Amino acid sequence: MSVIFVFVDGVGLAPWGHDNPLSDAPTPALHALLGGALTSERTGVSTATLLRPLDATLGVAGLPQSGTGQTALLAGINAAALHGRHQPHVPPVALRSTLAARNLFSRVIAAGGRATFANAFGTPYWEALATRRVRRSASVIAAEGAGMRFRDEDDLRAGLAVTWDITGETMRIREGSVSTVEAREAGARLARLATDHDLVFFETFLTDLAGHGRLNGAAATRSAPMPIVTQIHAAMARIDGLIGGVLDAMRPGDTLVITSDHGNIESLAAPTHTRNPVPLLVTGPGVPHFTRLTSIEQVADAIVALAQEQQV
Repeated sequence: MSVIFVFVDGVGLAPWGHDNPLSDAPTPALHALLGGALTSERTGVSTATLLRPLDATLGVAGLPQSGTGQTALLAGINAAALHGRHQPHVPPVALRSTLAARNLFSRVIAAGGRATFANAFGTPYWEALATRRVRRSASVIAAEGAGMRFRDEDDLRAGLAVTWDITGETMRIREGSVSTVEAREAGARLARLATDHDLVFFETFLTDLAGHGRLNGAAATRSAPMPIVTQIHAAMARIDGLIGGVLDAMRPGDTLVITSDHGNIESLAAPTHTRNPVPLLVTGPGVPHFTRLTSIEQVADAIVALAQEQQV
C-alpha cells in the first residue's frame, strides 16, 4: 500500500473563534473526517484518523518561514537551527546539498521503493528557472536530488498529474494548453498514482497566497481583490475538494498525510505568519507511525518508515 503526502503551505492550528477563518471555512470533507472544523479543539486520535499539533518554530526565535520549514519537512532536519534563523521562500544555500541528498524521496527510492512528485510543471517554469526569474523550491531541489521525473502538460492531459492550484486554472490562463478539472478529480488522481507508487507527494500554495491576500494575483485575473477571509475560504474549499477526492478513491491500505510548514491563514489578527503549531492530519492504517510526533522535522522520518514498512 502507499503513502499520499499532501503539503499545504501556510496553515496553522488554532482554537475556534472569529479570528480564525478555518472555524467556518466550507470544508465538508474535513468536517466529516474530524467531526468539525480544522481547529485545535479537534486534536486527537482514533484507530483511523489523527489530528495533532506540530511545532514549526523549531526552537528558533522569529516567525517560521517557508524556506527553512519546507526543508525541515522534506529532509527531516532542523533547518532553522542549522541556518541560525528562519528563511523565507527558498532553502538556505548551505543546506541545499543536504536536502538534495537526504530527503524523503531519495530515502524511499534508495530502499527500493517508488516515489513520485504529482505536481505538473509547465515549460514556462523551467524557462523562468533558466533565466533566474524564480529559484528552486525545497521540493524541486529534493526531487532533482532523488533523480525523479517531473510531470508536465502531457501528464495532465492523461490524468496523471495535478497542478499546484489543484484545478489547473492558473496554468490554463497563463499557457492555454490544459483543461481544468474539478478539485475532487484532482484528489482522485493522487489516489490513482498511489497504485503504482509507495510515496505520492503533492504540494499546494493556495492557502499561503490567500493569507497574504495574493490569491487573485495567482489566478492572473483582472478582477477586484477579494477580502482575505474570502480568499482563505476559497482556497480551503478547493483543498477540501481535493481531500474528499483522495478519500473517496484511495485504497483501504493507503494512508493520507497532510501537514504544513508554518502558520498563516488561521489568524486574521496576525499580519503575516504565526508561531502557531501546524496541523498534522493522518488517516489510514499508518496512523500509529505519527502519534508521537511533536515537530515538523520528524515528519520525513515517519513517512519514510511507513513507506518502507508497506514495501515489505
